[in-house]
Amino acid sequence: MAEKTAQASGTGHDVIIVGGGPVGLTLAVALARSVPGIDVALVDRRPLSVPKDARASAIAAGVRRVFEAIGVWPGMADAANPIRAMKITDSGAGDIARPLFLSFAGEVGPGEAFAHMVPNTASAKALLDAAEGQVALYAPAGIAGFTGHGGRAKVTLEDGRILTAPLAVAADGGNSALRGMAKIDVFAHDYKQSGIVTTIGHELPHEDTAYEHFRPTGPFASLPLKGNFSSLVWTETPERARTLVEMDKAALAGEIEAVMGASLGAVEVADAVQAFPLGLKLARRFAGDRIALIGDAAHVIHPIAGQGLNLGLKDVAALAEVLVDAMRLGEDHGAADVLARYERLRRFDTALMAGMTDGLNRLFSNDLAPVRALRDFGLSMVDRFGPVKQGLIRHAAGADGAKLLRGVAL
Repeated sequence: MAEKTAQASGTGHDVIIVGGGPVGLTLAVALARSVPGIDVALVDRRPLSVPKDARASAIAAGVRRVFEAIGVWPGMADAANPIRAMKITDSGAGDIARPLFLSFAGEVGPGEAFAHMVPNTASAKALLDAAEGQVALYAPAGIAGFTGHGGRAKVTLEDGRILTAPLAVAADGGNSALRGMAKIDVFAHDYKQSGIVTTIGHELPHEDTAYEHFRPTGPFASLPLKGNFSSLVWTETPERARTLVEMDKAALAGEIEAVMGASLGAVEVADAVQAFPLGLKLARRFAGDRIALIGDAAHVIHPIAGQGLNLGLKDVAALAEVLVDAMRLGEDHGAADVLARYERLRRFDTALMAGMTDGLNRLFSNDLAPVRALRDFGLSMVDRFGPVKQGLIRHAAGADGAKLLRGVAL
């Protein structure tokens, strides 16, 4: 991407997106491919490149439809693995048996899995390839300032260049610099938990099934990748997480097998092991003067339901539709009334998902016998009631709402 980065020297644009992760890149490509001649700038403090690790992300059916509608799914499809079933267990400290309380299996549409695991290398490459020649890239480039007055957003880069546009979009993560410069406050809560992520190889085939084991310290999930591999997301106390990350891979594999039980047989650690703190962050507003927030800049939720990235890409679908409609009608697409439409579309869904994941984490991250009995009873009742299960599958798939989530081009 170096050649295109060097060419990004103009200052006036239609939209400036700060943050070159999957959320920012998807918005940039969606706008570039929906509005002929639009001038989209993408700014990131790091060089834009394909990651070298083996991590993957869970992509719900609705988000996959977004990728289809903007033409990037073919670049990811061969590397993606469908999730066609999910099995949930609940175990206490020291439990040997892990009884199955809830299982999901089904499709959103004929032959359409409710989610896919997509390697980050595949999604990044597909999005970067699509952005090539269509988006003005400023990377690496840090942000030194932002103002949204006088009918224009003004983003000042650390090297002194000034970019202007009717709208700036913050897609620069949970510690968003642009959000801070726009003086948008956040509600934050520390879960005092750490999320451990890595890739494991395993003896038995996963059969396109995701497993989630609820434990007193938090959920432990394995998500199916191509072949006999799965992506691991393991919630632990910060102290225990540090110990696990520092273990050699053979010892860590033994710890993983002890938690997983026999569901996938013997395992090996197939990638680097990383840990990160878990918390809840919700921006008080999703829009301000000449700025909109998407992805982790707007919300960070617990990974218990695997919806963090999907929530951000739903933001993309809603904002892209609002902006494209405004531009076609000749409206000022950075005006307060236009951004209010976006905020109305996303506030409720985000608050609902944040509340659900927070509640699930509080409910399952304990070992009190009465609470366990109540939650296990609830899980078993849901497991017996087909319409409720199908409704949960459809909600998790996120295949309703904005046009792009339904696979309809803007």
